[in-house]
Amino acid sequence: MLKYTVNRIEEDLIALMLGAMTLITFVNVVARYVFNSNILWGLEVTVFLFAWLVLLGVSYGVKHSLHLGVDIVTSMVSPRVRKIFALIAVTACLVFSLLLLKGCWDYWYPFVTKRAFLETDDVPMPDVLQFFSTWLNEGERYEKMPRFIPYFVLPLSLALVTYRYIQVAVKIVKGETTSLIASHGVDNSPVIESKEG
Repeated sequence: MLKYTVNRIEEDLIALMLGAMTLITFVNVVARYVFNSNILWGLEVTVFLFAWLVLLGVSYGVKHSLHLGVDIVTSMVSPRVRKIFALIAVTACLVFSLLLLKGCWDYWYPFVTKRAFLETDDVPMPDVLQFFSTWLNEGERYEKMPRFIPYFVLPLSLALVTYRYIQVAVKIVKGETTSLIASHGVDNSPVIESKEG
């Protein structure tokens, strides 16, 4: 159930971000060139959405083995040695993602505690999210969206990346896969050309 829920949230968020970016950019271009106006917050929202899209896309890439890798050495060794190499690689990736997760948390956490008053430049605060002002801003309403909301993608995305690497590690231990990346080997089977005549 957790796996399905995380998959749905991840994929739905990525699709939503891409659609929203496209729509906001299109509307802003039309507003600028047709009506000689613009959406003041459009650029900043697009930048935040792009950051969310990229960072959530990292965990999506791990899930589907889409990240680039070099498998020239592992393709020349036995399956047992390949599994050992894969375990070493996934352990290194897990350590790295945990370090990044800690760094992201350390960066984000002050924005939701000591610096909760810091707002974005142009993005208006929706009324539905004003409950944050009671919780975190001593009851003073936010005029612009507080920075901790868009910056939340940092710990969220790295938590998802860590979760994905744990999934890959389990698959390697169970023998369901022997690599973190999709195979990029060349098929050396002979090509049969058909002759039309």
